[in-house]
Amino acid sequence: MCYRPALISIFLLMTGFLLPAAVPNSDPFPQTPSIKGLQVQMVNDALALGIHHAGININITALLDLQKKPGNPTRTVDGQEFSFNEAYLKSLDQQIKPLSDRGVLVYAIVLSYPSKNPAVDAIAIHPDAREDYKYSIGAFNTKTPMGRAWLRAVSEEMAERWSGDHPDHGRVWGWIVGNEVNSHWLWYNLGRKPMSAAVAEYEKAFRLMHEAVRRSSMHARLYISFDHHWSISMHGISAEEAAPGRDYLDAFAKTVRALGDLDWHVAWHPYPEDLGNPRAWADKGVRSDDATQKVTFKNLEVLSRHLKQPELLWQGQPRRIILSEQGFQTLLKPEGEPLQAAAYAYAWEKCQRLPLVDAFIYHRHVDHAHEGGLRLGLWRNAPNSIADPHSKKQIWDLFLKAGTPAWKQAAADLLPVTGLKSWDELAGD
Repeated sequence: MCYRPALISIFLLMTGFLLPAAVPNSDPFPQTPSIKGLQVQMVNDALALGIHHAGININITALLDLQKKPGNPTRTVDGQEFSFNEAYLKSLDQQIKPLSDRGVLVYAIVLSYPSKNPAVDAIAIHPDAREDYKYSIGAFNTKTPMGRAWLRAVSEEMAERWSGDHPDHGRVWGWIVGNEVNSHWLWYNLGRKPMSAAVAEYEKAFRLMHEAVRRSSMHARLYISFDHHWSISMHGISAEEAAPGRDYLDAFAKTVRALGDLDWHVAWHPYPEDLGNPRAWADKGVRSDDATQKVTFKNLEVLSRHLKQPELLWQGQPRRIILSEQGFQTLLKPEGEPLQAAAYAYAWEKCQRLPLVDAFIYHRHVDHAHEGGLRLGLWRNAPNSIADPHSKKQIWDLFLKAGTPAWKQAAADLLPVTGLKSWDELAGD
């Protein structure tokens, strides 16, 4: 005798052997008063600054509890039970909830930092990643059955906790899947691979996470993260270690379409071409056409125009853009702080002319001693500390005024630093 699967499911549901599937949250993606955002270190200061967007890093290797300690939440996927580090989850709640309770859109930047615990990394990090740990962030493990089960389990756990119908721990609206994935040797390490293979592996991770998020939220957005390289890749490394952002973007879009299109969006990092030079307006190696080497704030319209191509649209509309990581160096010169502030004013005014840009999330909140000599923060770090806040820079006051009536005059005061006569000289979309 042949039974229809739907009838079997109804029978099991009625008899109590099958629990009804959770209904995903149907709230629409929120609109915010401005694009002002920050990768938040100090929640109270961020709220005082009036941000509307916040980036929060989540390290999923730190969530994996192989000891299955009592009291930690668990989830079973594909016959594998996984336990999650509740202490770390609660620490993330303490970052997310105060922000989302105040209407700030939180974007989770989901990463796999190497734990250097072989048992953890064998599950959470792609097995093709280099074995010497000389990289910053690992690729998600989409190669082994255990790795795929873990990525699905942790994605479902996070999405249910922060994007579901009852986000009692705070709400996440954006999920950034990995970091600068076109740099697949340094910033999303899955070993040396041609771009086609790197894209294929990343697409699996993105689709898996997309499916997990959609179980809990109908309208949370998922983003693919890029550095600022466009028609070239990172200088000094091979084609099997990084790819041009434009080519990777197009290949990813083609791969996703072939397997069933998804609503993906773009998280771009338009740092100046020289990260040590805050003069974003002075980038010499960028152009305003699609053959430009890099896409920085000076020519950010290139990305907007590219996303309007018919083959890249989603349901007839261009994918949305967030700027999820970028900052400006503070030179150790008398003009260092005015230059940093002027760069922020320049970038803000540029974004106002690009309607596809939903968020400008500044990096960093506080200078970080282990960031290769960069001093990008709104705050100085305390002497002999890594990132303890010490004192505010000039950019802090400018950032405070962004998106308020006080902005126009504050930005105008910095216009002469850029050499522009009017912000209307900036190219729009």
